[in-house]
Amino acid sequence: MKSSVEPLEGNKVKVYVEVDAAEFAGDIDAAFMTIAKEVKLPGFRNGKVPRRVLESRIGLAPAREQALRDAVPRYLTQAVREHDVDLVATPQVEITAGTDDGDVEFEAECEVRPEISIPGYGGLRVEIDSPLIHESAIDEAVDQQLRAHGTLADLNRAIADGDIVTIDMTATRDGEELAGLNIDDWSYEVGQGWVAEDFDEQLRGASNGDTLTFTTTPKGTDAPADFTVKITAVSELVLPELTDEWVQENLMDADDVTSWRESISERLTEERLGAIRQTLVGKVTDSLVELVEEDAPESMVAAEQQQRVQNLLRQFQAQGMDVAQWMQVTGQSVEDLMESMREQAVTAVKADLALRAIVRAESIEVSGDDLDIEYQRMAMQFNEKSDAIRKAYERNDAVPELIAQIAKGKAVDWLLHNIEMVDADGTAVDRDLVLGHDHDHDDDTDADGGDDDGTAMEEGA
Repeated sequence: MKSSVEPLEGNKVKVYVEVDAAEFAGDIDAAFMTIAKEVKLPGFRNGKVPRRVLESRIGLAPAREQALRDAVPRYLTQAVREHDVDLVATPQVEITAGTDDGDVEFEAECEVRPEISIPGYGGLRVEIDSPLIHESAIDEAVDQQLRAHGTLADLNRAIADGDIVTIDMTATRDGEELAGLNIDDWSYEVGQGWVAEDFDEQLRGASNGDTLTFTTTPKGTDAPADFTVKITAVSELVLPELTDEWVQENLMDADDVTSWRESISERLTEERLGAIRQTLVGKVTDSLVELVEEDAPESMVAAEQQQRVQNLLRQFQAQGMDVAQWMQVTGQSVEDLMESMREQAVTAVKADLALRAIVRAESIEVSGDDLDIEYQRMAMQFNEKSDAIRKAYERNDAVPELIAQIAKGKAVDWLLHNIEMVDADGTAVDRDLVLGHDHDHDDDTDADGGDDDGTAMEEGA
């Protein structure tokens, strides 16, 4: 087989393939074997009719036609792989010679993934939440803990915000009790703003033993109700005095007030960093996409939409949900679902193109060890042997795309270690603090918006 590639306009190339008659003869033999499985002749078992018998009965033309159907896609795949043609849509194939006899020649017009450049990606600036914890946040956490250890003391004065009242409450509308608003011995902190907009206002100034009647509109409703509230107790929450002795007696992770506040600060910082890390890759990707000036190829957008719909349908099926019923209830068609995912698909395609551009610009490579690590990761995810996953990817000719995904992950990692991170005020944020010493993107969702769903492994199973 001989092949060549000619660049065309608009992210397209034309692949030319020539297969000499001697090589194609093997494909004709294979075609006769395929036909033999479908032809029944007296005296021969299914699939065991010799070629010479078949050829005498049906001639050579049907077998040659079958061979062209079966072999041309294989030869095209071989040529595409040989010339590193990055297909993004089904090629348009035209057989130009060999339909009747002799050498076979065909050409395929192929749409390929465009290669773009991203000026300015090295100076990318991403706004994130500040990981710094203010003293006020620590004070609030301390107060919450102290309140959990507080005690109630009875009061003999008018009710004010912050007081704990015990009440018996009834609420009716047109003589009918309202669910959830008829409660005895309910403990409520005045000032919380529950029940109704002016509920706390009704309580302020009242005293223990008072019975209040008023009409107001409960929250979450649009019609007024009649309330009767009997106050049976008024208390205040008395917090323990914060001392080193109290910390030693009541807390296990600190010896004094200072160390307790430090541990709270560390915990809040880690929680804040965890939240930042969960959204960081998405923010970096969104910022990168904003630098892409080219339009996303429509064929790639359509393929991304289709993949997202298929993933969603698989999730529904895994959860035992009736997809048709869900779509009927929501009033959506498949076309509506596809269109609802268009914006996300466009972003994912642009992210894919941008990350591949960084891979080329930074000469990012994927080693054999990188592939082995990815196979092992998927083996744990899908509870399979890594060698079986590797063979599935090889059998489905999906290794190049897996390499591309790993390379894009490395491009994301390059960005994370080189971009500028700032908070809402524009103050630089310590990148090393955000990324952490155990920073690892192996568990992150793909940066282009797609999830590794093991498609190659499933197809090869």
